Amino acid sequence: MLTPIELPSGLDTTEIPTEIHAMVHGAKQRIEAFQDRWDRPQIELFVAADYLHVYQTMRWVAESQMLNNSRFVEWGCGFAAITWLAAAVGWDSIGIESEPELIRQGETTLSDWQETLAAIPGAGPTPELVRGNFLPEGSETLAEDPTLPSLGHSIESAYASIGLDVDDFGIIYSYPWPGEDDFHEYVFHRYAAYGAVMVLFKGPNEMRVWRKTRGRS
Repeated sequence: MLTPIELPSGLDTTEIPTEIHAMVHGAKQRIEAFQDRWDRPQIELFVAADYLHVYQTMRWVAESQMLNNSRFVEWGCGFAAITWLAAAVGWDSIGIESEPELIRQGETTLSDWQETLAAIPGAGPTPELVRGNFLPEGSETLAEDPTLPSLGHSIESAYASIGLDVDDFGIIYSYPWPGEDDFHEYVFHRYAAYGAVMVLFKGPNEMRVWRKTRGRS
Protein backbone atom coordinates (compact mmCIF):
# COMPACT_ATOMS: atom_id res chain seq x y z
CA MET A 1 0.00 0.00 0.00
CA LEU A 2 1.00 3.65 -0.28
CA THR A 3 1.25 5.51 3.00
CA PRO A 4 1.23 9.32 2.85
CA ILE A 5 4.08 11.16 4.57
CA GLU A 6 2.79 14.36 6.12
CA LEU A 7 4.86 17.38 5.23
CA PRO A 8 5.47 19.99 7.94
CA SER A 9 3.69 23.30 7.76
CA GLY A 10 5.92 26.15 6.68
CA LEU A 11 8.15 23.86 4.64
CA ASP A 12 8.15 26.37 1.79
CA THR A 13 9.64 29.01 4.10
CA THR A 14 12.74 27.02 5.06
CA GLU A 15 16.06 28.63 4.22
CA ILE A 16 17.59 27.88 0.83
CA PRO A 17 21.37 28.16 0.29
CA THR A 18 22.65 30.89 -2.01
CA GLU A 19 24.12 28.41 -4.49
CA ILE A 20 20.75 26.68 -4.85
CA HIS A 21 19.02 29.99 -5.55
CA ALA A 22 21.69 30.79 -8.15
CA MET A 23 21.36 27.43 -9.89
CA VAL A 24 17.56 27.62 -10.03
CA HIS A 25 17.68 31.19 -11.34
CA GLY A 26 20.10 30.16 -14.07
CA ALA A 27 17.99 27.15 -15.03
CA LYS A 28 14.84 29.24 -15.26
CA GLN A 29 16.55 31.77 -17.52
CA ARG A 30 17.70 29.02 -19.87
CA ILE A 31 14.25 27.44 -19.91
CA GLU A 32 12.58 30.76 -20.72
CA ALA A 33 15.04 31.39 -23.54
CA PHE A 34 14.50 27.86 -24.85
CA GLN A 35 10.72 28.21 -24.81
CA ASP A 36 10.86 31.63 -26.49
CA ARG A 37 12.72 30.27 -29.51
CA TRP A 38 10.62 30.57 -32.65
CA ASP A 39 13.01 28.77 -35.00
CA ARG A 40 12.29 25.24 -33.77
CA PRO A 41 9.22 23.25 -32.72
CA GLN A 42 8.18 23.51 -29.10
CA ILE A 43 8.34 20.41 -26.91
CA GLU A 44 4.78 20.31 -25.66
CA LEU A 45 5.31 17.78 -22.88
CA PHE A 46 7.66 19.94 -20.87
CA VAL A 47 6.62 22.28 -18.08
CA ALA A 48 9.02 23.33 -15.34
CA ALA A 49 8.15 22.62 -11.71
CA ASP A 50 8.64 24.95 -8.75
CA TYR A 51 12.27 23.96 -8.30
CA LEU A 52 12.79 25.67 -4.97
CA HIS A 53 9.72 24.05 -3.40
CA VAL A 54 10.79 20.65 -4.71
CA TYR A 55 14.29 21.21 -3.29
CA GLN A 56 12.87 22.12 0.12
CA THR A 57 10.76 18.97 0.09
CA MET A 58 13.59 16.69 -1.00
CA ARG A 59 15.94 18.15 1.59
CA TRP A 60 13.34 17.58 4.30
CA VAL A 61 12.90 13.98 3.13
CA ALA A 62 16.67 13.47 3.14
CA GLU A 63 17.01 14.87 6.65
CA SER A 64 13.95 13.34 8.31
CA GLN A 65 13.00 10.08 6.61
CA MET A 66 14.45 6.58 6.67
CA LEU A 67 15.38 5.63 3.10
CA ASN A 68 16.15 2.26 1.55
CA ASN A 69 19.16 3.79 -0.18
CA SER A 70 20.29 7.08 -1.69
CA ARG A 71 19.54 6.19 -5.33
CA PHE A 72 17.18 8.77 -6.86
CA VAL A 73 15.47 8.78 -10.25
CA GLU A 74 13.52 11.58 -11.89
CA TRP A 75 10.76 10.46 -14.24
CA GLY A 76 11.03 12.86 -17.18
CA CYS A 77 13.94 15.09 -16.21
CA GLY A 78 13.65 17.88 -18.80
CA PHE A 79 16.46 20.35 -18.12
CA ALA A 80 17.66 18.12 -15.25
CA ALA A 81 17.31 20.87 -12.65
CA ILE A 82 15.66 18.54 -10.13
CA THR A 83 18.07 15.73 -10.97
CA TRP A 84 20.87 18.18 -10.05
CA LEU A 85 19.05 19.36 -6.91
CA ALA A 86 18.63 15.75 -5.79
CA ALA A 87 22.40 15.37 -5.99
CA ALA A 88 22.75 18.59 -4.01
CA VAL A 89 20.82 17.05 -1.10
CA GLY A 90 23.17 14.06 -1.15
CA TRP A 91 21.51 11.49 -3.39
CA ASP A 92 22.97 9.37 -6.18
CA SER A 93 20.85 10.91 -8.91
CA ILE A 94 19.68 9.70 -12.33
CA GLY A 95 17.35 11.55 -14.70
CA ILE A 96 15.38 9.74 -17.42
CA GLU A 97 14.15 11.70 -20.43
CA SER A 98 12.75 10.63 -23.81
CA GLU A 99 13.34 13.85 -25.77
CA PRO A 100 16.88 14.08 -27.21
CA GLU A 101 16.87 17.89 -27.17
CA LEU A 102 15.96 17.91 -23.49
CA ILE A 103 18.75 15.44 -22.78
CA ARG A 104 21.14 17.92 -24.42
CA GLN A 105 19.73 20.77 -22.36
CA GLY A 106 19.98 18.67 -19.21
CA GLU A 107 23.62 17.85 -19.91
CA THR A 108 24.28 21.58 -20.22
CA THR A 109 22.71 22.12 -16.79
CA LEU A 110 24.93 19.47 -15.24
CA SER A 111 28.04 20.82 -16.95
CA ASP A 112 27.34 24.44 -16.03
CA TRP A 113 26.85 23.63 -12.35
CA GLN A 114 29.29 20.76 -11.87
CA GLU A 115 31.80 22.79 -9.86
CA THR A 116 29.04 24.23 -7.68
CA LEU A 117 27.74 20.74 -6.92
CA ALA A 118 31.21 19.49 -6.07
CA ALA A 119 31.62 22.31 -3.53
CA ILE A 120 28.39 21.52 -1.63
CA PRO A 121 29.18 19.59 1.58
CA GLY A 122 27.56 16.16 1.54
CA ALA A 123 26.46 16.37 -2.09
CA GLY A 124 26.10 13.21 -4.13
CA PRO A 125 28.11 12.33 -7.23
CA THR A 126 27.64 14.03 -10.58
CA PRO A 127 24.18 12.99 -11.83
CA GLU A 128 23.64 10.74 -14.82
CA LEU A 129 21.12 11.37 -17.59
CA VAL A 130 19.65 8.53 -19.62
CA ARG A 131 17.54 8.74 -22.75
CA GLY A 132 14.59 6.39 -22.62
CA ASN A 133 11.11 5.81 -21.28
CA PHE A 134 10.82 6.23 -17.52
CA LEU A 135 7.97 3.71 -17.40
CA PRO A 136 9.00 0.10 -16.76
CA GLU A 137 7.96 -2.40 -19.40
CA GLY A 138 4.36 -3.55 -19.00
CA SER A 139 3.32 -0.68 -16.74
CA GLU A 140 1.04 0.80 -19.40
CA THR A 141 -1.53 -1.85 -18.43
CA LEU A 142 -2.04 0.02 -15.14
CA ALA A 143 -3.44 3.07 -16.94
CA GLU A 144 -7.20 3.48 -16.93
CA ASP A 145 -6.93 6.01 -19.79
CA PRO A 146 -4.86 4.92 -22.83
CA THR A 147 -4.46 8.55 -23.95
CA LEU A 148 -2.36 9.70 -20.97
CA PRO A 149 0.68 11.74 -22.08
CA SER A 150 3.08 9.42 -20.26
CA LEU A 151 1.98 6.60 -22.57
CA GLY A 152 2.89 8.53 -25.71
CA HIS A 153 6.63 7.80 -25.72
CA SER A 154 7.57 5.16 -28.29
CA ILE A 155 11.13 4.85 -26.99
CA GLU A 156 12.15 1.76 -25.01
CA SER A 157 12.20 1.69 -21.23
CA ALA A 158 15.47 3.07 -19.85
CA TYR A 159 16.07 0.65 -17.01
CA ALA A 160 17.83 -2.11 -18.95
CA SER A 161 20.37 0.40 -20.26
CA ILE A 162 21.37 1.49 -16.74
CA GLY A 163 21.31 -1.99 -15.23
CA LEU A 164 18.76 -0.98 -12.60
CA ASP A 165 15.07 -1.59 -12.01
CA VAL A 166 12.51 0.67 -10.39
CA ASP A 167 12.84 -1.29 -7.16
CA ASP A 168 16.53 -0.41 -6.97
CA PHE A 169 15.74 3.25 -6.24
CA GLY A 170 15.11 4.59 -2.77
CA ILE A 171 13.50 7.82 -4.02
CA ILE A 172 11.44 8.46 -7.15
CA TYR A 173 10.38 11.95 -8.26
CA SER A 174 7.56 12.69 -10.67
CA TYR A 175 5.69 15.72 -11.99
CA PRO A 176 2.61 14.14 -13.56
CA TRP A 177 0.38 15.88 -16.04
CA PRO A 178 -3.16 16.70 -14.84
CA GLY A 179 -5.06 13.45 -14.49
CA GLU A 180 -1.90 11.32 -14.43
CA ASP A 181 -0.99 11.38 -10.76
CA ASP A 182 -3.02 8.24 -9.98
CA PHE A 183 -1.29 6.38 -12.80
CA HIS A 184 2.17 7.39 -11.62
CA GLU A 185 1.23 6.30 -8.12
CA TYR A 186 -0.04 2.95 -9.47
CA VAL A 187 3.27 2.40 -11.26
CA PHE A 188 5.22 3.27 -8.12
CA HIS A 189 3.04 0.97 -6.04
CA ARG A 190 3.46 -1.92 -8.48
CA TYR A 191 7.19 -1.65 -9.21
CA ALA A 192 8.97 0.16 -6.36
CA ALA A 193 10.54 -1.64 -3.41
CA TYR A 194 8.89 -1.68 -0.01
CA GLY A 195 10.15 1.33 1.91
CA ALA A 196 10.79 3.40 -1.21
CA VAL A 197 9.61 7.02 -1.23
CA MET A 198 7.84 8.87 -4.03
CA VAL A 199 7.95 12.67 -4.23
CA LEU A 200 5.26 14.21 -6.44
CA PHE A 201 5.03 17.83 -7.53
CA LYS A 202 1.32 18.38 -8.11
CA GLY A 203 1.41 22.05 -9.03
CA PRO A 204 2.00 25.42 -7.38
CA ASN A 205 2.31 25.04 -3.59
CA GLU A 206 1.31 21.38 -3.70
CA MET A 207 3.71 18.55 -2.96
CA ARG A 208 2.84 14.97 -2.10
CA VAL A 209 5.12 12.33 -0.60
CA TRP A 210 4.33 8.61 -0.38
CA ARG A 211 6.06 5.58 1.08
CA LYS A 212 5.38 2.07 -0.18
CA THR A 213 4.57 -0.07 2.84
CA ARG A 214 3.38 -3.60 3.43
CA GLY A 215 -0.35 -3.99 3.84
CA ARG A 216 -3.51 -4.14 1.86
CA SER A 217 -3.78 -1.94 -1.24
